Amino acid sequence: MGLFGNKSEGGMMDVIRCDEQEYLVWKWRPSGEANTTKKENAIRYGSSLRVKDGELAVFVYQQQDGSMQDFIIGPYDQTIKTANFPILSSIVGTAFGGDSPFQAEIYFINLSGNMQVKFGIPYFDVFDPRFLDFAIPMAVRGTITFNITDYKGFIKLNRLLNFELDDFNKQIKDSVAKYIKGVITNIPAEKGMPVLQIERQIFQINEFVEAYLKPRLENDFGVNLKGLDIATIEVDKESNGFAELKKITIDQQSKATIAQNDVSIKNLQDMQNINAGNMEETLRLQREEAQRAQKLQTETNFMGAHALNQQTDVLKTGAESLGNMSNMGGGSGGMNPAGMMTGMMMGGAMGNQMAGMMNSMGQNMQNQQNTPPPPPTIAYSVSVNGQTAGPFHLQQLQQMVQNGQLTPNTHVWKQGMAAWELAGNVQELATLFGAVPPPPPPPVI
Repeated sequence: MGLFGNKSEGGMMDVIRCDEQEYLVWKWRPSGEANTTKKENAIRYGSSLRVKDGELAVFVYQQQDGSMQDFIIGPYDQTIKTANFPILSSIVGTAFGGDSPFQAEIYFINLSGNMQVKFGIPYFDVFDPRFLDFAIPMAVRGTITFNITDYKGFIKLNRLLNFELDDFNKQIKDSVAKYIKGVITNIPAEKGMPVLQIERQIFQINEFVEAYLKPRLENDFGVNLKGLDIATIEVDKESNGFAELKKITIDQQSKATIAQNDVSIKNLQDMQNINAGNMEETLRLQREEAQRAQKLQTETNFMGAHALNQQTDVLKTGAESLGNMSNMGGGSGGMNPAGMMTGMMMGGAMGNQMAGMMNSMGQNMQNQQNTPPPPPTIAYSVSVNGQTAGPFHLQQLQQMVQNGQLTPNTHVWKQGMAAWELAGNVQELATLFGAVPPPPPPPVI
C-alpha cells in the first residue's frame, strides 16, 4: 500500500523539489513554515517528489541509533511510495503506524553542475636550496573547478544539516592555499627547479599541484577536482632576497661561461695539435711508402741486367771449356775427333742460346722504343706547421684531402712556381676539393 493516501488532516499538499539555479547542496523546507526543526521536517501526506536529471534527493531520518538516508536519483516525478523508500517504509510502519506525518530532512545535491572557486594566496617565502640565506616572496592566484561524483562519500564527510555553500567554499579555499604553498615551497629542492625560473615554469608547476590536490580534496571533502588553473605566480622582485639571489646567480653564470670558454679553447688547441701530429705521421708513412716503391722499381729494372750478366758468365765458361774439348783423350797435343764432335755439338747449343738471348734483348729494346714515355709526374710540396713536407703526387694529395690534412687554405709549391700558393688557388689542384665540404667556422670565444 502507498504511504500517502487521502489527507486526514488539513493543509496543502507539498511538492518537494529544488528550483535553485546555482547550488551544490540545498535544503528543502515546506512553504510557509518557519525555520523550526519539527514542523519543517514533518512531511505531509500526499506530497509528491520531483528530482531533475543530474540531481540527487537525500532523505535524512534522525533516529536514536544515528542518521539513516534514502537516496533518490533523478529523474523522478511521482508521489512518494514506500516501495522506493525502504528505510522510510520501516520507520513509518513501526513508529507511526502509517497514519502520521514522518520526520525527515530533505536535501538536494547537484551532481551535474560544476563549482568554481577563485583563490588568492598572499606572499609566502620560497628558498633556493643552493642559497638558503635568501628568501624570495611569491604570491599565487587561480581557480579550481570541482563537482560531486561520490555523493555517499560527500555526505559521509560533510554535515548536511544547516549546510552553507559559502562556508564550504571557504574551507576548500583554505585547504587549497595550504597545499599549493607546500608544493611550491618544495619544488626547488624536489624538482631541481631554480627559484628564479618558477615564474616561467607555471604550466609544469600547475601539473604538479593538480596531481597533489586531487586525491586530498576527495579524501577531505568528498569532491572531485575537475581542474586547476594557476593564473599567475608573482615574484616580489623588489625584495632584497630577489636582488641578492639574482646577483649571485649572474656572477656564477659568468664564471661558468668563462670556464667553459677556457675549456673549449684548450680542447681546440689540443685537437689542432693532435691533427698536426697525425698529419706529420701520415706524411712520414707516405714518404717511406714512396721510397720503398722507388727502391722496388730500381731493383726490378736491374734484375734483368743481373740475370744477363750471370748468363754471360755461364756462356763464357762454356766457351773456354769448348776450346779444351779438342784435346780430350788425344794425348801430347794431338787432335781428338770425339772431343771435336762433342765440342761442335755444345758450341751449336750455346750458339742457339746466345742467339735467343740476343733476340730477347733486341725485342725488349724494340718494345722500349715503341712504348711512349710516361706522363710527367705532378708532385707538390706542402707546408705543415711552418715545415716543408713532400713532395706528394696527386693520389697522395687526394688522400690527404679526404683525411682533412690538405685544405684549400694549405700552402703548396712545385717546381716551376715562383712562390708558395694556397692549394685552393692552384687550378691543377681544384678538382681535389670539388666534393670536400668547407672547413667548420672558427669557434665563438
